[in-house]
Amino acid sequence: MSRLATLPRIMLAPNGARRTRADHPALPETIPQIVAASREAFEAGAGALHAHVRDAEARHVLDAGLYRELLAEMARAVPDMPVQITTEAVGIYSPDAQRALVRELQPEGVSVALREMWPEHGPDPEAQRFYAETDEAGIALQHILYAPDQVTRLATLWSEGLIPAPRQVLFVLGRYAPPTLSRPEDLGGFLEAARALPGDVQWAACAFGRTEQACLLRAAELGGAMRIGFENSIERPDGTPAMDNAAQVAALVQALDTALSPRGQQA
Repeated sequence: MSRLATLPRIMLAPNGARRTRADHPALPETIPQIVAASREAFEAGAGALHAHVRDAEARHVLDAGLYRELLAEMARAVPDMPVQITTEAVGIYSPDAQRALVRELQPEGVSVALREMWPEHGPDPEAQRFYAETDEAGIALQHILYAPDQVTRLATLWSEGLIPAPRQVLFVLGRYAPPTLSRPEDLGGFLEAARALPGDVQWAACAFGRTEQACLLRAAELGGAMRIGFENSIERPDGTPAMDNAAQVAALVQALDTALSPRGQQA
C-alpha cells in the first residue's frame, strides 16, 4: 500500500511550477536543492513532499527521468518522507502527456487537477481509463479542486460511475493569476460541496499569499490536512519575506500547537 494512502498532516510544496530564485533566493530549483529543502522541512514537521522538477533553465517540466532522479535522492536522503509528484499542466502539457508521466513512473502519489485531466464536460474515455487504472495500481491520487463547482463536478462523475470513489482532494484557496489572496472563510463553500463526496474522503487545503497560515489553521480546526510552502506563499503572516520552506513549516507547527491546544482553544 502507498505510504500516501493516508494524507500526512502537513505536506511540503517547496517550489511549484512558476516561481524561481528570482522571486526568493531560498526557493529550490535543482534536485539537490529540493532534497535539501525537503529534509529541513521534514525535520521541522512536514510529513511528505509535493514535488515539481525543473529543467536546466529552472522551467517546470513533466520529465520522468528527472523525477526518477529526485525519487532516488529522496529515498537516500529522507527515506521516511514519501513523494507525491505533480501533473500540473501550466498551459504546456496535454492530458495525454500528464497520463504518460504517471503510467511511466507509477509513483506512490500524484496530484491531478480535474479541470486539466477532464477539461470538457461530457464523456472522456481516456480520462476515465486513467482514473480507473491509477486506482487499480494503488497510486494515491489527490484531486486538485480550485472552486466548489469543481467539487460538485467530481462528485457527479463519481455518482455516475465514471471514476472510482475519490479518496483524497485538495481545496485551493486564492490564485496565482489574477493574484487573489486566500481567505479562511472560503473553505465553507468547498466543504459544503464536499458533502456529496464519499464520507471517508480525505481533504487538505493550500492557500496563496500571506494569509496561508490562517487558512491552514482553519483547515486543521475543521479536520483537514495542510499543504504549505513556497509554491503558494513566500511571505510570513505579517507580509514580510519568509526565510525558507522549513521556517514556514516550523511556524505552522508552532501555530497549530498553540491554536489547537486546550489553552489555545479557550483563549
